[in-house]
Amino acid sequence: MESLPRAVTSRSAMDDLWFFQVIASNETLTAASRELGCSLSAVSKRLSALERRLNARLVQRGARRLVLTSEGERYAARTQAILGQVRELEDSLSDPSADLRGSLTVEATLGLGRAHVAPLLGEFATAHPQLRVQLQTSALPLRPHRRTFDVAVHVGVPPDSSLRMRRLAANHRVPCAAPSYLAAHGTPQEIDDLAEHNCIVLRENESDYALWRFGDPTHPRQVRVHGSLASNDGDVVTDWALRGHGVIMRSQWHIRPHLERGTLIRVLPDEPTPAADIYALYEGDGHLPLRVSHFIDHLVAGLPQRLGIPATTDDGAAHRS
Repeated sequence: MESLPRAVTSRSAMDDLWFFQVIASNETLTAASRELGCSLSAVSKRLSALERRLNARLVQRGARRLVLTSEGERYAARTQAILGQVRELEDSLSDPSADLRGSLTVEATLGLGRAHVAPLLGEFATAHPQLRVQLQTSALPLRPHRRTFDVAVHVGVPPDSSLRMRRLAANHRVPCAAPSYLAAHGTPQEIDDLAEHNCIVLRENESDYALWRFGDPTHPRQVRVHGSLASNDGDVVTDWALRGHGVIMRSQWHIRPHLERGTLIRVLPDEPTPAADIYALYEGDGHLPLRVSHFIDHLVAGLPQRLGIPATTDDGAAHRS
């Protein structure tokens, strides 16, 4: 009879966590079995036993590559967080003065991630060489329910999130256009005038239009805009505006240099726009690992300076439940 590693045969809850973390980090069950040092059939039986205990399907059967179900993704994400806390606790007990260890996964939107989060994360990694860091950037909207990160840098308050939030920098989205476009097509005088202009849409969903919002929470206004150009890449949208192709609605952090140089002109300057502040999002329950709290502090100290805006006065206690 085959002798199996304890993590494969044991029914300990901690062993279950470690076992499934190995499963979730490999592309196939065969690869996971090699890492565990046992047969594929033994791993499959152990996985089935875990699913019966949890009364949940964690892995989709029949796929050539290992694909987690939504329950499996959630279990893997929380498993990673719990095991990271255990490792951090053990490290602190053996050497309280030790440098930060473990892994840190950061998620950010494409433009902000490339321009500002990546340099700050690089600085943090240099200061803590025993920490393994990873940056995930995407043009898609953040999906807070998918815990694939330790820290997410997000523009605006995310909907339906149980994550804790710490404000990193103040920000607004503002409408603007190149002087050449305004000279050729006129300058909007009222919010409703935007419906008659070629508005370049930053597409974050499947719609072929966008709702641009103005006002404040007590007096909100919005206008549906259309245009001949749309993209899910904020840099592309800004470049089109700079070339005089239309009006855009973009975050101040992104277009501030263009406004200061006069290559873009803010339109409707007397119309307020809702806040779209920049936040760090992280797990809202239990112990916060030092590597996460220290990196958020690094963002609070460094991001406003990079963006050229005042530092936030957020005390870090903001959260949603």
